[in-house]
Amino acid sequence: MIASSFIGALASDGPAADRADKMKLYGWLIGRWTMDATVHLDDGSQHQGSGEIYFGWALEGRAIQDVWILPGVFYGTTLRVYDPNIDAWHILWSDPVRQFYSRQIGRAQGDDIVQLGTNDAGEAVRWSFTAIRPVSFRWTGEPVAR
Repeated sequence: MIASSFIGALASDGPAADRADKMKLYGWLIGRWTMDATVHLDDGSQHQGSGEIYFGWALEGRAIQDVWILPGVFYGTTLRVYDPNIDAWHILWSDPVRQFYSRQIGRAQGDDIVQLGTNDAGEAVRWSFTAIRPVSFRWTGEPVAR
């Protein structure tokens, strides 16, 4: 099938049938979320604000893409792709506002989702979804001591 637009080629109605069960790890996020955020900045200050997050099926349902918007702090996107060869997810974050990039591997860890990897400066990071409920979750991004 040839799509008639960029969004038509990117967006999908649901998960790919050949990996639908594995897509559930992040599939529950599909839709629109609001967030209350506290961001600890490199200079030691904090930014508190409200923002929005949008998650959608992408690339024939073989990926989940999101957009995280926190005005004045970040406006970025994550591409999450399930890899059956490692039974885990490749996570690629890009924030063109701050020029911040991160590559991680995501897996279930108990009731949580933990993503481990590095940012573009080579620093180890851990991003986690915890306290997962049908209408809420806690997201934490933190450096990892080596």
